[in-house]
Amino acid sequence: MVAQHALPEISATEVPVLGGGLFPVRRVYCVGRNYLDHIREMKEADERDPPFFFQKPRDAVVVDGAMVPYPPFTSDFQFEVELVVALGRGGRDIAVADANHHIWGYAVGIDLTRRDRQRDARDMRLPWEVGKSFDASAPCGTIMRGSDPAHFEHCAISLSVNGVERQRGDIGQMIWSVPEVIGQLSKQVALGAGDLIYTGTPAGVGAVVPGDLIKAHIDGLPPLTITIAPPEA
Repeated sequence: MVAQHALPEISATEVPVLGGGLFPVRRVYCVGRNYLDHIREMKEADERDPPFFFQKPRDAVVVDGAMVPYPPFTSDFQFEVELVVALGRGGRDIAVADANHHIWGYAVGIDLTRRDRQRDARDMRLPWEVGKSFDASAPCGTIMRGSDPAHFEHCAISLSVNGVERQRGDIGQMIWSVPEVIGQLSKQVALGAGDLIYTGTPAGVGAVVPGDLIKAHIDGLPPLTITIAPPEA
């Protein structure tokens, strides 16, 4: 006898791939505090502290061109442009020297944040989920397969709002490189094919309001554009 589902089938989360196809998302990981200038602007950590990891729900991923509703429970809704690494192979305790072999591709991402709620959680020493892990909080651009990992050791990353540049940095400013991020994260959890890793943001983060057009760019990757829509009724 075939078991019946108790609920309607839950749709998969998939991100378009450059040239055609879809990348299925398994999990979404984010790196906190991976650029010194961002640590300094936030004034909330010792610069010697290592980056740490948090997760977003996979259905928080929205794709290029999305209309992102201004979320509830915040009055300080902010952007953070990030390099996203898409894994094609998983594993535990991945050696840094082997980490690039686990990468399937790269994309531009935005870590949308309820900054007031994140600060509240920090002050009460609570997890960051209320500020980070909400609906549509993980925009991800079209994934470009492969490419030379060395390119993403040093390349420009930027974000503009309504045509005005708000963030600009270089991937080479990361405290932990992409291979080091993969190696460290794989010590904590078993990574898998389909995982997305958002690798941190440079300085310049700021608030947006409904109607704002956000464009995120990393040299060599398809750009990511989203529009902030009014709150959902």
